[in-house]
Amino acid sequence: MKITFHGAAQTVTGSQHLIEVNGSRLLLECGMYQGRRADTYERNCNFGYEPRELDAVILSHAHIDHSGNLPNLVNNGFSGPIFATPATAHLADLMLRDSGHVQEAQAANISYHRARRGEPPVEPLYTEEDAAQVKPLLRGIPYDQTFEPAPGVTARFIEAGHILGSASVYLELEEKGRKVRLWFSGDIGRRQLPILRDPVLPGEVDYLIMESTYGDKPHRSPEAAFDEMREVILRTVARGGKVVIPSFAVGRAQELVYNLQRMHQDGDLRHIPIYVDSPLAVNASEIFKQHPECFDEETLKLIRRGHPALEFDLLTYIQSLDDSKALNLRKDPMVIISASGMAETGRVVYHLRYSIEDRRNTVMIVSWQAPETLGRRLAEREPYVKIMGETYTRRAEVATIGGLSAHAGQDFLLEYAGAVKGCAKQIFLVHGEPDAATALREKMAEKGIKNVVYPEQQTVVEI
Repeated sequence: MKITFHGAAQTVTGSQHLIEVNGSRLLLECGMYQGRRADTYERNCNFGYEPRELDAVILSHAHIDHSGNLPNLVNNGFSGPIFATPATAHLADLMLRDSGHVQEAQAANISYHRARRGEPPVEPLYTEEDAAQVKPLLRGIPYDQTFEPAPGVTARFIEAGHILGSASVYLELEEKGRKVRLWFSGDIGRRQLPILRDPVLPGEVDYLIMESTYGDKPHRSPEAAFDEMREVILRTVARGGKVVIPSFAVGRAQELVYNLQRMHQDGDLRHIPIYVDSPLAVNASEIFKQHPECFDEETLKLIRRGHPALEFDLLTYIQSLDDSKALNLRKDPMVIISASGMAETGRVVYHLRYSIEDRRNTVMIVSWQAPETLGRRLAEREPYVKIMGETYTRRAEVATIGGLSAHAGQDFLLEYAGAVKGCAKQIFLVHGEPDAATALREKMAEKGIKNVVYPEQQTVVEI
Protein backbone atom coordinates (compact mmCIF):
# COMPACT_ATOMS: atom_id res chain seq x y z
CA MET A 1 0.00 0.00 0.00
CA LYS A 2 1.22 3.49 -0.76
CA ILE A 3 0.18 7.13 -0.97
CA THR A 4 1.51 9.58 -3.55
CA PHE A 5 0.87 13.28 -2.96
CA HIS A 6 0.15 14.80 -6.37
CA GLY A 7 -1.37 18.12 -5.29
CA ALA A 8 -1.94 20.45 -2.35
CA ALA A 9 1.55 19.32 -1.25
CA GLN A 10 3.40 22.27 0.31
CA THR A 11 0.76 24.51 -1.21
CA VAL A 12 -2.98 24.98 -0.76
CA THR A 13 -4.62 24.39 -4.13
CA GLY A 14 -4.87 21.44 -6.52
CA SER A 15 -5.65 18.72 -3.97
CA GLN A 16 -4.86 15.22 -5.33
CA HIS A 17 -3.68 12.18 -3.33
CA LEU A 18 -3.27 8.76 -4.95
CA ILE A 19 -3.86 5.57 -2.91
CA GLU A 20 -2.56 2.27 -4.34
CA VAL A 21 -3.76 -0.99 -2.79
CA ASN A 22 -4.30 -4.52 -4.18
CA GLY A 23 -3.28 -3.29 -7.62
CA SER A 24 -6.10 -0.71 -7.57
CA ARG A 25 -5.54 3.03 -7.85
CA LEU A 26 -7.87 5.31 -5.90
CA LEU A 27 -7.64 9.10 -6.18
CA LEU A 28 -8.65 11.31 -3.27
CA GLU A 29 -9.75 14.61 -4.87
CA CYS A 30 -8.94 16.06 -8.27
CA GLY A 31 -8.55 19.76 -7.58
CA MET A 32 -7.54 22.58 -9.85
CA TYR A 33 -4.20 24.19 -9.10
CA GLN A 34 -4.55 27.98 -8.86
CA GLY A 35 -1.72 30.51 -9.12
CA ARG A 36 0.13 32.24 -11.95
CA ARG A 37 -1.86 31.75 -15.13
CA ALA A 38 0.97 30.06 -17.05
CA ASP A 39 1.74 27.71 -14.15
CA THR A 40 -1.95 26.97 -13.71
CA TYR A 41 -2.39 25.81 -17.30
CA GLU A 42 0.76 23.66 -17.27
CA ARG A 43 0.10 21.94 -13.93
CA ASN A 44 -3.57 21.24 -14.55
CA CYS A 45 -3.02 19.74 -18.01
CA ASN A 46 -0.27 17.33 -16.92
CA PHE A 47 -1.03 14.57 -14.41
CA GLY A 48 1.67 12.67 -12.53
CA TYR A 49 -0.17 9.41 -13.20
CA GLU A 50 -2.20 7.84 -15.99
CA PRO A 51 -5.86 8.93 -15.58
CA ARG A 52 -7.26 5.96 -17.51
CA GLU A 53 -5.62 3.58 -14.99
CA LEU A 54 -7.55 4.99 -12.02
CA ASP A 55 -10.29 2.77 -10.60
CA ALA A 56 -12.23 5.52 -8.80
CA VAL A 57 -12.14 9.04 -7.38
CA ILE A 58 -13.39 10.05 -3.93
CA LEU A 59 -14.35 13.70 -3.56
CA SER A 60 -14.49 15.34 -0.12
CA HIS A 61 -16.37 18.43 -1.31
CA ALA A 62 -17.17 20.53 -4.36
CA HIS A 63 -14.81 23.50 -4.07
CA ILE A 64 -12.83 23.95 -7.27
CA ASP A 65 -9.44 23.45 -5.59
CA HIS A 66 -10.69 19.95 -4.73
CA SER A 67 -12.88 19.08 -7.74
CA GLY A 68 -11.97 21.52 -10.49
CA ASN A 69 -9.63 19.35 -12.54
CA LEU A 70 -12.10 16.48 -12.98
CA PRO A 71 -12.98 17.59 -16.55
CA ASN A 72 -9.33 17.28 -17.57
CA LEU A 73 -9.13 13.89 -15.83
CA VAL A 74 -12.09 12.66 -17.90
CA ASN A 75 -10.68 14.21 -21.06
CA ASN A 76 -7.50 12.19 -20.43
CA GLY A 77 -9.33 8.86 -20.27
CA PHE A 78 -10.73 8.43 -16.76
CA SER A 79 -14.15 6.73 -16.88
CA GLY A 80 -14.63 5.28 -13.38
CA PRO A 81 -17.01 6.33 -10.62
CA ILE A 82 -16.57 9.57 -8.65
CA PHE A 83 -17.91 9.05 -5.12
CA ALA A 84 -19.21 12.02 -3.10
CA THR A 85 -22.05 12.89 -0.73
CA PRO A 86 -25.32 13.67 -2.54
CA ALA A 87 -25.00 17.41 -1.84
CA THR A 88 -21.39 17.42 -3.09
CA ALA A 89 -22.38 15.55 -6.27
CA HIS A 90 -25.18 18.07 -6.83
CA LEU A 91 -22.89 21.06 -6.27
CA ALA A 92 -19.91 19.64 -8.17
CA ASP A 93 -21.86 19.32 -11.41
CA LEU A 94 -23.01 22.92 -11.10
CA MET A 95 -19.60 24.27 -10.16
CA LEU A 96 -17.67 22.39 -12.83
CA ARG A 97 -19.97 23.55 -15.62
CA ASP A 98 -19.68 27.10 -14.32
CA SER A 99 -15.90 26.72 -14.15
CA GLY A 100 -15.83 25.58 -17.77
CA HIS A 101 -17.94 28.59 -18.78
CA VAL A 102 -15.59 30.91 -16.89
CA GLN A 103 -12.52 29.28 -18.49
CA GLU A 104 -13.99 29.86 -21.94
CA ALA A 105 -14.98 33.47 -21.23
CA GLN A 106 -11.63 34.28 -19.68
CA ALA A 107 -9.71 32.73 -22.59
CA ALA A 108 -11.85 34.69 -25.08
CA ASN A 109 -11.22 37.94 -23.20
CA ILE A 110 -7.47 37.38 -22.98
CA SER A 111 -7.33 36.34 -26.62
CA TYR A 112 -9.15 39.54 -27.62
CA HIS A 113 -6.58 41.72 -25.89
CA ARG A 114 -3.70 39.59 -27.22
CA ALA A 115 -5.04 39.95 -30.76
CA ARG A 116 -4.95 43.74 -30.39
CA ARG A 117 -1.24 43.39 -29.57
CA GLY A 118 -0.67 41.01 -32.47
CA GLU A 119 -0.25 37.99 -30.18
CA PRO A 120 -1.76 34.50 -30.67
CA PRO A 121 -4.93 33.43 -28.80
CA VAL A 122 -4.98 31.23 -25.68
CA GLU A 123 -7.04 28.09 -25.13
CA PRO A 124 -9.33 27.54 -22.15
CA LEU A 125 -8.20 24.96 -19.61
CA TYR A 126 -11.45 23.16 -20.41
CA THR A 127 -14.91 24.06 -21.68
CA GLU A 128 -18.42 23.88 -20.26
CA GLU A 129 -19.04 20.92 -22.58
CA ASP A 130 -15.97 19.16 -21.16
CA ALA A 131 -17.25 19.76 -17.63
CA ALA A 132 -20.66 18.28 -18.42
CA GLN A 133 -18.96 14.91 -19.06
CA VAL A 134 -18.27 14.56 -15.33
CA LYS A 135 -21.91 14.37 -14.20
CA PRO A 136 -22.63 10.78 -15.41
CA LEU A 137 -19.70 9.54 -13.30
CA LEU A 138 -20.82 11.12 -10.01
CA ARG A 139 -22.19 8.70 -7.38
CA GLY A 140 -23.97 10.20 -4.37
CA ILE A 141 -23.38 8.30 -1.12
CA PRO A 142 -25.04 9.51 2.12
CA TYR A 143 -23.00 10.33 5.21
CA ASP A 144 -22.00 7.34 7.39
CA GLN A 145 -22.97 4.75 4.76
CA THR A 146 -20.27 2.21 3.92
CA PHE A 147 -19.30 1.74 0.26
CA GLU A 148 -16.53 -0.06 -1.66
CA PRO A 149 -14.66 2.20 -4.10
CA ALA A 150 -12.12 -0.53 -4.97
CA PRO A 151 -11.40 -4.18 -4.06
CA GLY A 152 -10.17 -4.43 -0.49
CA VAL A 153 -11.27 -0.88 0.34
CA THR A 154 -14.31 0.19 2.36
CA ALA A 155 -15.09 3.86 2.87
CA ARG A 156 -17.46 6.21 4.72
CA PHE A 157 -18.17 9.92 4.44
CA ILE A 158 -18.20 11.75 7.79
CA GLU A 159 -19.33 15.35 8.41
CA ALA A 160 -16.50 17.87 7.90
CA GLY A 161 -18.53 21.06 8.53
CA HIS A 162 -16.77 23.07 5.81
CA ILE A 163 -19.36 23.64 3.08
CA LEU A 164 -22.63 22.00 2.11
CA GLY A 165 -21.97 18.27 1.64
CA SER A 166 -18.34 18.44 2.77
CA ALA A 167 -16.94 15.25 4.26
CA SER A 168 -13.92 13.65 5.75
CA VAL A 169 -13.19 10.22 4.29
CA TYR A 170 -12.57 7.17 6.47
CA LEU A 171 -10.94 4.29 4.60
CA GLU A 172 -10.26 0.73 5.70
CA LEU A 173 -7.64 -0.82 3.42
CA GLU A 174 -6.92 -4.56 3.37
CA GLU A 175 -4.06 -6.13 1.42
CA LYS A 176 -2.65 -9.65 1.90
CA GLY A 177 -4.40 -10.00 5.24
CA ARG A 178 -3.07 -6.69 6.58
CA LYS A 179 -5.55 -3.95 7.51
CA VAL A 180 -4.84 -0.20 7.60
CA ARG A 181 -7.19 2.56 8.78
CA LEU A 182 -6.73 5.87 6.95
CA TRP A 183 -8.59 9.15 7.61
CA PHE A 184 -8.51 11.97 5.07
CA SER A 185 -9.78 15.21 6.59
CA GLY A 186 -10.71 17.03 3.39
CA ASP A 187 -11.11 20.67 4.40
CA ILE A 188 -11.89 20.91 8.11
CA GLY A 189 -14.67 23.28 9.08
CA ARG A 190 -15.35 25.11 12.33
CA ARG A 191 -17.78 24.79 15.16
CA GLN A 192 -20.73 27.18 15.36
CA LEU A 193 -20.61 28.32 11.74
CA PRO A 194 -23.99 29.36 10.34
CA ILE A 195 -26.17 26.87 8.45
CA LEU A 196 -23.95 23.76 8.69
CA ARG A 197 -23.44 21.01 11.24
CA ASP A 198 -20.20 20.97 13.23
CA PRO A 199 -17.24 18.86 12.02
CA VAL A 200 -16.66 15.40 13.50
CA LEU A 201 -13.25 14.58 14.99
CA PRO A 202 -11.38 11.51 13.73
CA GLY A 203 -11.44 8.27 15.71
CA GLU A 204 -8.72 5.65 16.08
CA VAL A 205 -6.76 5.46 12.83
CA ASP A 206 -3.33 4.36 11.66
CA TYR A 207 -2.72 7.30 9.30
CA LEU A 208 -4.19 10.78 9.09
CA ILE A 209 -3.97 13.10 6.07
CA MET A 210 -5.10 16.52 7.26
CA GLU A 211 -5.27 20.05 5.94
CA SER A 212 -3.16 22.84 7.49
CA THR A 213 -4.38 26.00 5.73
CA TYR A 214 -4.54 28.09 8.90
CA GLY A 215 -1.96 26.16 10.89
CA ASP A 216 -0.19 29.39 11.84
CA LYS A 217 -3.05 31.21 13.52
CA PRO A 218 -6.23 30.68 15.48
CA HIS A 219 -9.42 32.35 14.28
CA ARG A 220 -11.48 34.81 16.16
CA SER A 221 -14.94 33.53 17.01
CA PRO A 222 -17.58 33.69 14.25
CA GLU A 223 -19.46 36.19 16.43
CA ALA A 224 -16.46 38.55 16.63
CA ALA A 225 -16.08 38.32 12.84
CA PHE A 226 -19.78 39.10 12.45
CA ASP A 227 -19.37 42.24 14.59
CA GLU A 228 -16.37 43.43 12.56
CA MET A 229 -18.16 42.77 9.29
CA ARG A 230 -21.07 44.89 10.47
CA GLU A 231 -18.76 47.75 11.51
CA VAL A 232 -17.02 47.75 8.11
CA ILE A 233 -20.33 47.84 6.22
CA LEU A 234 -21.81 50.61 8.39
CA ARG A 235 -18.79 52.91 8.09
CA THR A 236 -18.65 52.38 4.32
CA VAL A 237 -22.36 53.16 3.97
CA ALA A 238 -21.91 56.27 6.17
CA ARG A 239 -19.46 57.72 3.66
CA GLY A 240 -21.71 56.82 0.73
CA GLY A 241 -19.68 53.91 -0.60
CA LYS A 242 -20.15 50.40 -1.90
CA VAL A 243 -18.87 47.26 -0.20
CA VAL A 244 -17.57 44.76 -2.76
CA ILE A 245 -16.99 41.27 -1.38
CA PRO A 246 -15.11 38.74 -3.55
CA SER A 247 -16.66 35.49 -2.41
CA PHE A 248 -16.61 31.82 -3.21
CA ALA A 249 -20.02 31.16 -4.68
CA VAL A 250 -20.59 27.98 -2.69
CA GLY A 251 -20.45 28.11 1.07
CA ARG A 252 -19.03 31.54 1.70
CA ALA A 253 -21.71 33.43 -0.26
CA GLN A 254 -24.48 31.68 1.65
CA GLU A 255 -22.80 32.34 5.03
CA LEU A 256 -22.46 36.03 4.14
CA VAL A 257 -26.15 36.20 3.21
CA TYR A 258 -27.04 34.53 6.50
CA ASN A 259 -25.00 37.14 8.42
CA LEU A 260 -26.48 40.04 6.44
CA GLN A 261 -29.95 38.68 7.16
CA ARG A 262 -29.10 38.84 10.88
CA MET A 263 -27.95 42.47 10.50
CA HIS A 264 -31.17 43.29 8.69
CA GLN A 265 -33.27 41.66 11.43
CA ASP A 266 -31.29 43.65 14.05
CA GLY A 267 -32.14 46.89 12.25
CA ASP A 268 -28.59 47.70 11.10
CA LEU A 269 -29.30 47.52 7.36
CA ARG A 270 -32.71 49.09 7.03
CA HIS A 271 -32.44 50.58 3.55
CA ILE A 272 -29.15 49.26 2.10
CA PRO A 273 -29.63 47.01 -0.94
CA ILE A 274 -27.65 43.78 -1.02
CA TYR A 275 -26.86 41.94 -4.23
CA VAL A 276 -25.55 38.45 -4.79
CA ASP A 277 -24.14 38.85 -8.28
CA SER A 278 -23.04 35.42 -9.39
CA PRO A 279 -25.18 32.98 -11.36
CA LEU A 280 -23.28 30.18 -9.66
CA ALA A 281 -24.01 31.55 -6.18
CA VAL A 282 -27.67 31.99 -7.09
CA ASN A 283 -27.95 28.42 -8.34
CA ALA A 284 -25.91 27.08 -5.43
CA SER A 285 -28.26 28.77 -2.99
CA GLU A 286 -31.13 26.85 -4.61
CA ILE A 287 -29.17 23.62 -4.10
CA PHE A 288 -28.62 24.54 -0.45
CA LYS A 289 -32.39 24.64 0.02
CA GLN A 290 -32.66 21.11 -1.38
CA HIS A 291 -30.28 19.58 1.17
CA PRO A 292 -31.59 20.26 4.68
CA GLU A 293 -29.88 17.04 5.81
CA CYS A 294 -26.70 19.13 5.97
CA PHE A 295 -28.16 21.94 8.13
CA ASP A 296 -27.53 22.49 11.82
CA GLU A 297 -30.38 22.57 14.33
CA GLU A 298 -30.48 26.39 14.50
CA THR A 299 -31.06 26.69 10.76
CA LEU A 300 -33.66 23.92 10.78
CA LYS A 301 -35.54 25.72 13.57
CA LEU A 302 -35.48 28.94 11.52
CA ILE A 303 -36.96 27.12 8.54
CA ARG A 304 -39.59 25.42 10.68
CA ARG A 305 -40.68 28.87 11.91
CA GLY A 306 -41.32 29.86 8.31
CA HIS A 307 -38.21 32.04 7.71
CA PRO A 308 -36.22 31.13 4.59
CA ALA A 309 -32.56 30.79 5.57
CA LEU A 310 -31.18 32.60 2.53
CA GLU A 311 -33.79 35.25 1.66
CA PHE A 312 -34.91 38.63 3.03
CA ASP A 313 -36.40 41.92 1.81
CA LEU A 314 -33.27 43.85 0.83
CA LEU A 315 -31.60 40.90 -0.89
CA THR A 316 -31.56 40.52 -4.69
CA TYR A 317 -30.04 37.56 -6.51
CA ILE A 318 -28.72 38.63 -9.92
CA GLN A 319 -28.52 36.32 -12.92
CA SER A 320 -28.56 38.75 -15.87
CA LEU A 321 -25.30 40.21 -17.14
CA ASP A 322 -27.08 43.48 -17.94
CA ASP A 323 -28.29 43.75 -14.35
CA SER A 324 -24.75 43.06 -13.18
CA LYS A 325 -23.32 45.81 -15.38
CA ALA A 326 -25.96 48.25 -14.14
CA LEU A 327 -24.59 47.99 -10.59
CA ASN A 328 -21.33 49.58 -11.75
CA LEU A 329 -23.15 52.66 -13.03
CA ARG A 330 -24.86 53.34 -9.71
CA LYS A 331 -23.36 55.62 -7.06
CA ASP A 332 -25.62 54.82 -4.08
CA PRO A 333 -24.40 52.70 -1.14
CA MET A 334 -24.85 48.95 -1.49
CA VAL A 335 -23.27 45.59 -0.70
CA ILE A 336 -22.20 43.40 -3.63
CA ILE A 337 -21.23 39.76 -3.07
CA SER A 338 -19.72 38.35 -6.23
CA ALA A 339 -17.51 35.46 -7.34
CA SER A 340 -14.74 34.48 -7.58
CA GLY A 341 -13.38 34.30 -4.05
CA MET A 342 -9.79 35.08 -5.07
CA ALA A 343 -10.91 37.80 -7.50
CA GLU A 344 -9.22 36.13 -10.44
CA THR A 345 -12.28 35.49 -12.62
CA GLY A 346 -15.99 36.18 -12.77
CA ARG A 347 -18.13 39.27 -12.35
CA VAL A 348 -16.35 40.50 -9.23
CA VAL A 349 -13.39 41.49 -11.40
CA TYR A 350 -15.58 44.10 -13.12
CA HIS A 351 -16.99 45.36 -9.83
CA LEU A 352 -13.46 45.82 -8.52
CA ARG A 353 -12.41 47.56 -11.70
CA TYR A 354 -15.17 50.15 -11.30
CA SER A 355 -14.85 50.66 -7.54
CA ILE A 356 -11.15 50.32 -6.70
CA GLU A 357 -10.22 53.97 -7.30
CA ASP A 358 -13.06 55.49 -5.22
CA ARG A 359 -12.09 56.27 -1.60
CA ARG A 360 -15.68 55.87 -0.43
CA ASN A 361 -15.74 52.20 -1.32
CA THR A 362 -14.49 49.13 0.55
CA VAL A 363 -13.19 45.80 -0.71
CA MET A 364 -13.92 43.21 1.96
CA ILE A 365 -11.64 40.15 1.92
CA VAL A 366 -13.32 37.25 3.73
CA SER A 367 -11.21 34.20 2.88
CA TRP A 368 -7.66 32.95 2.33
CA GLN A 369 -6.09 34.28 -0.88
CA ALA A 370 -3.63 32.26 -2.95
CA PRO A 371 -0.27 33.83 -3.85
CA GLU A 372 -0.14 35.74 -7.14
CA THR A 373 -3.91 36.29 -7.24
CA LEU A 374 -5.64 39.67 -7.38
CA GLY A 375 -7.28 38.84 -4.07
CA ARG A 376 -3.86 38.35 -2.40
CA ARG A 377 -2.57 41.64 -3.84
CA LEU A 378 -5.62 43.44 -2.48
CA ALA A 379 -5.33 41.73 0.91
CA GLU A 380 -1.72 42.93 1.06
CA ARG A 381 -2.99 46.42 0.22
CA GLU A 382 -0.73 46.98 -2.75
CA PRO A 383 -1.09 50.61 -3.93
CA TYR A 384 -1.40 49.62 -7.59
CA VAL A 385 -3.12 46.52 -8.96
CA LYS A 386 -3.60 45.10 -12.42
CA ILE A 387 -7.16 44.25 -13.41
CA MET A 388 -7.80 42.80 -16.86
CA GLY A 389 -4.36 43.94 -17.99
CA GLU A 390 -4.79 47.57 -16.89
CA THR A 391 -3.15 49.19 -13.85
CA TYR A 392 -5.39 50.88 -11.28
CA THR A 393 -4.58 52.97 -8.22
CA ARG A 394 -6.09 51.39 -5.14
CA ARG A 395 -7.90 54.14 -3.25
CA ALA A 396 -10.72 52.01 -1.82
CA GLU A 397 -10.38 50.75 1.74
CA VAL A 398 -9.46 47.08 2.09
CA ALA A 399 -10.86 45.25 5.11
CA THR A 400 -9.88 41.66 5.89
CA ILE A 401 -12.28 39.66 8.06
CA GLY A 402 -10.31 36.53 8.92
CA GLY A 403 -12.79 35.12 11.40
CA LEU A 404 -15.30 34.34 8.65
CA SER A 405 -13.18 31.52 7.28
CA ALA A 406 -14.85 28.15 6.87
CA HIS A 407 -11.47 26.50 7.54
CA ALA A 408 -10.44 25.43 11.02
CA GLY A 409 -7.92 27.69 12.74
CA GLN A 410 -4.77 26.54 14.50
CA ASP A 411 -6.56 25.80 17.78
CA PHE A 412 -9.10 23.41 16.23
CA LEU A 413 -6.46 21.82 13.97
CA LEU A 414 -4.51 20.95 17.12
CA GLU A 415 -7.62 19.45 18.68
CA TYR A 416 -8.27 17.50 15.45
CA ALA A 417 -4.75 16.04 15.37
CA GLY A 418 -4.89 15.42 19.11
CA ALA A 419 -7.84 13.09 18.56
CA VAL A 420 -5.47 10.53 16.95
CA LYS A 421 -2.57 11.06 19.38
CA GLY A 422 -1.24 7.70 20.54
CA CYS A 423 -2.81 5.68 17.74
CA ALA A 424 -1.77 7.26 14.42
CA LYS A 425 1.60 6.08 13.12
CA GLN A 426 1.95 9.18 10.95
CA ILE A 427 0.14 12.44 10.27
CA PHE A 428 0.58 14.01 6.84
CA LEU A 429 -0.01 17.76 6.60
CA VAL A 430 -1.35 18.89 3.23
CA HIS A 431 -3.26 21.88 1.87
CA GLY A 432 -1.09 24.44 3.63
CA GLU A 433 1.72 26.85 2.80
CA PRO A 434 5.13 26.23 4.43
CA ASP A 435 4.82 28.92 7.12
CA ALA A 436 1.42 27.62 8.22
CA ALA A 437 2.52 23.97 8.24
CA THR A 438 5.75 24.73 10.10
CA ALA A 439 3.92 26.65 12.81
CA LEU A 440 1.38 23.86 13.18
CA ARG A 441 4.08 21.18 13.42
CA GLU A 442 5.82 23.14 16.17
CA LYS A 443 2.60 23.45 18.15
CA MET A 444 1.85 19.76 17.61
CA ALA A 445 5.31 18.83 18.92
CA GLU A 446 4.67 20.93 22.05
CA LYS A 447 1.56 18.82 22.68
CA GLY A 448 3.40 15.54 22.17
CA ILE A 449 1.91 14.82 18.75
CA LYS A 450 4.73 13.05 16.90
CA ASN A 451 5.56 11.62 13.48
CA VAL A 452 4.17 14.59 11.58
CA VAL A 453 5.22 14.82 7.93
CA TYR A 454 4.85 17.70 5.46
CA PRO A 455 5.25 15.91 2.09
CA GLU A 456 6.55 17.55 -1.05
CA GLN A 457 4.86 17.27 -4.42
CA GLN A 458 5.16 13.70 -5.82
CA THR A 459 6.28 12.25 -2.45
CA VAL A 460 5.57 8.51 -2.26
CA VAL A 461 4.94 6.94 1.17
CA GLU A 462 4.61 3.24 1.92
CA ILE A 463 1.97 2.55 4.56
